[in-house]
Amino acid sequence: MRNHTDNNADTLATVGSIQFEPNAINVIPRSAELTVDLRNPDNAKLGIAEQALVEHLNILRQKEGVTIETEVLARFDPVIFDEDLVHSIEQAANALNIPHRRMTSGAGHDAQMIARIAPAAMIFVPSKDGISHNPKEFTETYDLIQGAKVLLATVESLLNITHP
Repeated sequence: MRNHTDNNADTLATVGSIQFEPNAINVIPRSAELTVDLRNPDNAKLGIAEQALVEHLNILRQKEGVTIETEVLARFDPVIFDEDLVHSIEQAANALNIPHRRMTSGAGHDAQMIARIAPAAMIFVPSKDGISHNPKEFTETYDLIQGAKVLLATVESLLNITHP
């Protein structure tokens, strides 16, 4: 998958879990189980990545003479957030002189589900070393406050609340 993701910048592949049986240092495992999480904001490109994985597994089956079973645990179509709402967030950050950038999130956040029925967007704040969804995730209080300020300014703007 690395070859595929290296050649398709928007595609992300994560092997989040690997389990061997037996799980011993000096024994060749009789079986292995792993998870592969594929993400791309473009549904067509996500489908291409999924097909590339299937083709790779078929090659392994033939070349190594092994049995490979697959199961789709979950599959969600990518969601594009509401452009007007994203623009409002950017305007709020600009008005507060808070540096920002647009980011694609491949994670399955609540906003992904809400976006199917109502305008949605997300405000991210920096995490130390870019680590998220992990016990080591840490964000400075200052950055949390900056994110909260952007959220408040966005809501005020959407509600046409002005301060004298």
